[in-house]
Amino acid sequence: MTLQEDRANGKNDLLLELFSPSAVAKIWGAAFPALLDKAPPTTVPDYTDDEGSYILADYNWWTSGFFPGSLATLLERAISRPDRYPLEEVHVRKLEFAVRWWSEGIYIQAPRRDTHDLGFMIVSACKPLFELTGDKRAFGSAVVAAHALASRFVPEIGCIRSWDLAVNKDYSFTTPDKEVVVIIDNMCNLNMLYWVAQQTGDERLSKIATIHAETTLKNHFMYPKWGAHHLVVYDKATGNPIHKIQNQGYKNGTVWSRGQSWALLGYAETYGWTKDKKFLDAAINIAEYFISQLPEDGVPHWDFDAPRPTYRDSSAAMIAANGILIIYKYTREQRYLDWALDLLRNTISLSLSPHASFTGTADKPVDMGGFDTILKNATINNNENAFKRLADSGLVYADYYFLTAGNRLLELGIY
Repeated sequence: MTLQEDRANGKNDLLLELFSPSAVAKIWGAAFPALLDKAPPTTVPDYTDDEGSYILADYNWWTSGFFPGSLATLLERAISRPDRYPLEEVHVRKLEFAVRWWSEGIYIQAPRRDTHDLGFMIVSACKPLFELTGDKRAFGSAVVAAHALASRFVPEIGCIRSWDLAVNKDYSFTTPDKEVVVIIDNMCNLNMLYWVAQQTGDERLSKIATIHAETTLKNHFMYPKWGAHHLVVYDKATGNPIHKIQNQGYKNGTVWSRGQSWALLGYAETYGWTKDKKFLDAAINIAEYFISQLPEDGVPHWDFDAPRPTYRDSSAAMIAANGILIIYKYTREQRYLDWALDLLRNTISLSLSPHASFTGTADKPVDMGGFDTILKNATINNNENAFKRLADSGLVYADYYFLTAGNRLLELGIY
């Protein structure tokens, strides 16, 4: 049943926004201008300014894969569930071209060995492109990126190094031969290692991913409450953690909500690949802590312990919802589905931006509604020691995980 039919029948569930023409229009409206250029774009949507307009980032920035990934997520929906996609507005062939056009910039990043973010940058678009269209270039880029990421594995620690250097107003870690910096976000880059290992038979990649997940499980959480540290610094000589820092959260010892959501999604995905129960148990414990810290309206603050009033983080909500939906996929326990649906509904209620609409004109096919992203109220970094604090904006990966949550619900047969 299409969205229009649902609403004609009086069904007004907020979750229908996940499949709305407006959500597609937001992505298409941001993508369309570059499709008229003679060369693929060299910059990519990142976050919004105070007026709701996208600020662009270079393709070497860690978020560069999320916008092509959003287009690829819509392509997956258009092919697998056309009843939940406005085919009359953006034909599948146009959408496939847009995915390829916007993905050109990320292929260049695949061989990089100076970043752990290759999973975010590469696999969000390359995996669906290969699985949906058989695109060999996309697959080859993912293989190259997986091996580049694996090159950052530090056997003495049992982790993939995240940052070579880590500096803000409060600390400075600039001796990578002695210190190994690992952030919780890195859990979500393991997905690429497991997928490429499955596709190529290279078990070394999956072993590295599993060892990283095990080491992180030992050292990255505040037990017994399961709150995640953002950053752990290891002594390379001994293999022991020597600093635990809440780099993008309020302060050390508090729990940064997006860090908690990265951990949740990462361990849920890791369980999906390994079927090792300790990873499922970890994902559930992380999820229980996340849900227990939500305010009355059900939308996470940017840090669960920051003094109120304070900013929200819609991106943390969307990432966590995806992780909880994976837990539900493997357990089929209703409470997890309820948690995910409530998190999605509450965030849509609070943070949905004004609707975009298709105009029917060739030169400007979308009216963005005055705000470029689907969701508002994301907080990138509000730590007082950050060189740049960014709060309460639209954010490209909040939208990406909004769209992927919709696809997960379709795959589960919920909508």
